[in-house]
Amino acid sequence: MTYKLWERFGVEMEFMIVDKDTLQVLPRADVPLGKDSDGNQRSDVEYDDIGLSNELVSHVLEFKCANPRSTFNGLGSRFHHEIRRANKKLEKINAMLLPSAAHPFMDPSEKELWPYECKEIYDTYDRIFNCNGHGWSNLQSTHVNLSFDGDEEFGELHATIRVMLPLLPAIAASSPYLDGKFSGFLDARIETYRHNQDKIPSIAGKVIPEPVYTYDDYNKVIFEKVKADIAPHDPEHLLNHFFLNSRGAIARFDRGAIEIRLVDIQECPNADIAIVELEIATLKALSVAKFATNVSSMKEYRQKLRAIDTDKLANLLVRTAKDAENTVIDWPEFQALFGMSATTSPESAKNCAVSAGDIWKHIYSVVKNDITEVSRTFLDKMLERGTLASALYRHLGNTPSREAFIVEYKKLADCLSHNRLYEG
Repeated sequence: MTYKLWERFGVEMEFMIVDKDTLQVLPRADVPLGKDSDGNQRSDVEYDDIGLSNELVSHVLEFKCANPRSTFNGLGSRFHHEIRRANKKLEKINAMLLPSAAHPFMDPSEKELWPYECKEIYDTYDRIFNCNGHGWSNLQSTHVNLSFDGDEEFGELHATIRVMLPLLPAIAASSPYLDGKFSGFLDARIETYRHNQDKIPSIAGKVIPEPVYTYDDYNKVIFEKVKADIAPHDPEHLLNHFFLNSRGAIARFDRGAIEIRLVDIQECPNADIAIVELEIATLKALSVAKFATNVSSMKEYRQKLRAIDTDKLANLLVRTAKDAENTVIDWPEFQALFGMSATTSPESAKNCAVSAGDIWKHIYSVVKNDITEVSRTFLDKMLERGTLASALYRHLGNTPSREAFIVEYKKLADCLSHNRLYEG
């Protein structure tokens, strides 16, 4: 069934499975997924409105809306309930779910591919791309799927998403550490994600999607290129172009949705849902020029929105992945879309630089009434604290000991168990 723009959404959250004492990664997603009535291992299971599944590696468990939703009421609590159910099962093997977007000291070469459903597809990915890097087995995220119906709605949604994508690390970064030390990026997940499939550059592009606003143009510019480039490596045609596409937002024309993939997972589901609500409220406001000033016509505004330069957006994403909310943005044209600057003259650019964190605070002040009370409570604290990555870095510094990592990331696991924020 196809839903209209803003009518439905879906959320997906990924967590690692680790040993409760050592935090060593454990390839045991089989435990919470369980077996079916015939004794066969399940790769997915549903508990009412929340589904659990595995994708690619055996130490990652995904929680997702089983069906498209129209309301956020109680959603964080539902995810939390199923997370606690999974943790109860994992206790039997002294394991637990670990939040945050990257494990701070895992060796990604120790990964084990999921050996059950979709094994041929996962083996093909591993053969082509070598999934032993952090960008394959150490990057947990929160995805949001947003509905659209037809080219007009797709174009409106895609235009607003492109503009918002570079700001996401400034609200959601949670992956400052890789290989036992500070990576140099507060959002190391996105930095590794950018290079995940360098072997075939068309698959991820510049992460920021190209400015295409109809199915035919998307197919011509993106899908046809991806299909042609993967063909020599995939003679059996096992890899579908819809999920091969690895941009920061991907068009799922097969289900009438765009999936946003650039949000690091947080320390608890209420924090994740708060960010998802903020994303959607921001996109809705962008689509009707709610932030902008001096809009002479909606037609002109939408043309300007669609024409925002992809290279500039991609460069901004690299900078926000590095510095998150502390990123200084002195791009008047971009700022003006969010109501942060009324001028685009080069002379004034020096005087209108703002931080990405300040842009989010301004956005929130405009859209907060469109967000549920529970999520507002969390966003108030998160915007004051800064990103989870910054909070972790303030506490742990550049080169923490293994023991310090274990102590602090166990606190994150406790936040997940109790659905509360990490204070740092």
